[in-house]
Amino acid sequence: MAGLAIAVFILLSAAIAWFVGRPLIQHLNDPEAFRLWIDGHGWAGRLIFVGISVLQIVVAIIPGEPIELFAGYAYGFWLGTLLCELGIVIGGALVFGFVRRFGHKAVEVFFPREKIDSLSFLQNEQKLELWVFILFFIPGTPKDIMTYFVPLTHMKLGHFLLLSGVARLPSVITSTIGGNALGSGNRWFAVAVFAVTALLSAAGIWIYRRIVKRKEEKADL
Repeated sequence: MAGLAIAVFILLSAAIAWFVGRPLIQHLNDPEAFRLWIDGHGWAGRLIFVGISVLQIVVAIIPGEPIELFAGYAYGFWLGTLLCELGIVIGGALVFGFVRRFGHKAVEVFFPREKIDSLSFLQNEQKLELWVFILFFIPGTPKDIMTYFVPLTHMKLGHFLLLSGVARLPSVITSTIGGNALGSGNRWFAVAVFAVTALLSAAGIWIYRRIVKRKEEKADL
């Protein structure tokens, strides 16, 4: 029964990604057309955008940064940030509930075993919340697999949503600020924001790899 439920979840996610996510991502290639399309739907457009953000969290292969960027472009900094955070919370809750229900089998369907094992140090209950906050806060870390991995620990849903939502906020803010700058015609400021974000992401990737390597070395001792 569990295998059937996981299979249905995968097929449903793939179908949504292909028939809904793919056309929407392609539509994002034209920022102005996307803004007009969203504005034309009024409040329904806001709900659609939250759905896009939820889809990005559930279907981990969809990149989140372009969606956050176009949130700022279409809605401005404040509303764009709010809609992205709402999608992050709802998507995180859906993934958390799914993995908590079906366990390792659900995660291994989406990610290879070695990637899951690379986060085994998060099983340290004493520092779990601190590590989750740090790794969601640092740009460039694999937040998609972490969203699927954390439910395998003993962390409660409310704690996870609060920690991940707050920790992701700076990254979301930089993207929506950059998108808002593009929408306002302030291209040089947008380029500066993206350049700083890229540098922070590169540094974040390096820090994450150092953390994982150090934990693996300690485990081998």
